[in-house]
Amino acid sequence: MRKLIALAASCAALVLLSGCASNLTGDSYSRDEARAVQTVRMGTIESLRPVKIEGTKTPIGAGAGAVIGGVAGSGVGGGRGSAVAAVVGAVAGGLLGAMTEEGLTRAQGVEITVREDDGSLRAYVQEVEENQIFRVGERVRIMTVNGTSRVSR
Repeated sequence: MRKLIALAASCAALVLLSGCASNLTGDSYSRDEARAVQTVRMGTIESLRPVKIEGTKTPIGAGAGAVIGGVAGSGVGGGRGSAVAAVVGAVAGGLLGAMTEEGLTRAQGVEITVREDDGSLRAYVQEVEENQIFRVGERVRIMTVNGTSRVSR
């Protein structure tokens, strides 16, 4: 019975964590950005550099891990030992859940340095997209809406 509860809690945690992932690619827009006027600038790519975009760090991963760890720990021993194991399991599960959430939502990014047509040099970071490969010397558009900028062809 306890294994069934732990399995159900694990599945629930995965569902919650997958819902936390956001998309930081150049072709994804939030609901607030849709149908909003964008400023468009043109420029030429000066350099490209691979970067890592850290994952999310919400209480959901730690909370789900703590629940799973507490349930799993409570099945160890009996009486007072069971309570201690539940606490230790909850703490360890919380730490593991937080690390898992951050790792699952981490993304590969690219820093794109662009010499804009007005002469300014700016760098933009966005998630790598499979269907969009940038090259040094390529002409690009920089779209900005509500303080968020993205680079595209």
